[in-house]
Amino acid sequence: MTEKPIIEFQHVSKTYQNGTIGLKDINLSIPQGQFLVVVGLSGAGKSTLMRTINRMHDISTGNIFVDGESIVHLEGKELRRLRRSIGMIFQNFNLVKRSSVQRNVLSGRVGYYSTWKSTLGLFSKEDKQKAIEALQRVGLGEKLYSRADELSGGQQQRVAIARAFMQDPKIVLADEPIASLDPLTTESVMDDLKRLNEEFHITVIVNLHSVSLARRFGDRIIGLRGGELVYDEPISKVTEKDLEAIYQPVSIVKKSEVQA
Repeated sequence: MTEKPIIEFQHVSKTYQNGTIGLKDINLSIPQGQFLVVVGLSGAGKSTLMRTINRMHDISTGNIFVDGESIVHLEGKELRRLRRSIGMIFQNFNLVKRSSVQRNVLSGRVGYYSTWKSTLGLFSKEDKQKAIEALQRVGLGEKLYSRADELSGGQQQRVAIARAFMQDPKIVLADEPIASLDPLTTESVMDDLKRLNEEFHITVIVNLHSVSLARRFGDRIIGLRGGELVYDEPISKVTEKDLEAIYQPVSIVKKSEVQA
């Protein structure tokens, strides 16, 4: 793994219109090829952090660099280029349920086509073959012509991973990708993400609630609490006690600080 940062946060804060603080003075550097796990309570800012990387959320102050380029003011073609290089995997799969698995996976290539070609499904033979290979990589080659809504939840999430891979991404963002899956399916989905990371040197950032999975799959764990970065360690230095502290509610943490 190289130490070249592919993502950098410099004093990044995000305040929503209703006054809620999403992120507070985040400084963070993520090297190319790292498997980074983000942990914290619901509402800690995990999804907000992730969605600022592909500009699904704009920040209030600070700067974010992706591959050495500031992304905070990108628009139009440049913003589409950024998003094309970043695969996104959602908790709810975000598939077109009535479309075929093949069409869902091919939608990962729309950023490489004109609007009319992608709307009409005019994908090249090379990309259709790439879709087959992506599905085989996640163990779903035989589901190419099935409808997405005929698949189990775990299979749908693996289709979403194949779709992300179709983008030829430098970065994959996975926002609670296993939250609605059973334990066995969870294992295969996390294995698929780890394989993308290790075989193709793709930087993977995953939001997780599971401490055991975070320790098993991550190269590094960061913790958020109330929008603040409160923990950042390589996996070799992560302890159970550290992780328990991250999951303490903000009110309890503040109370303990006052008592100290």
